[in-house]
Amino acid sequence: QLVESGGGLVQPGGSLRLSCAVSSDYVVIGWFRQVPGKDDEGVSCISRSSGATFYADSVKGRFTISRDNAKSTVYLQMGSLKPEDTGVYYCAVHTTTAQTVTAFGVCEFDSWGQGTQVTVSS
Repeated sequence: QLVESGGGLVQPGGSLRLSCAVSSDYVVIGWFRQVPGKDDEGVSCISRSSGATFYADSVKGRFTISRDNAKSTVYLQMGSLKPEDTGVYYCAVHTTTAQTVTAFGVCEFDSWGQGTQVTVSS
């Protein structure tokens, strides 16, 4: 299971931190977002073992993904937020038992949470 928190309304230029508590065993964990009228976008993901990270070009330099393996939690620190960052953000994992995965850019996931709304607006 994946439980997201931390979404909300923020002004352009502001910051938010998303958190995701995960209870399943995984290889990769990360976030993708859904924006009305656009394809789902893989925002960022991180390897559990190596800590290698990936960021979409649209968020590179503004977002930072991190994990706390002891707490089974992953974070997405979002800064310099823009209106185009508005959307529903889903925490997602590539579990160790995955049979099929869905690709969100470079990140591949087979399970995700219910999503949290992020709205960037003045």
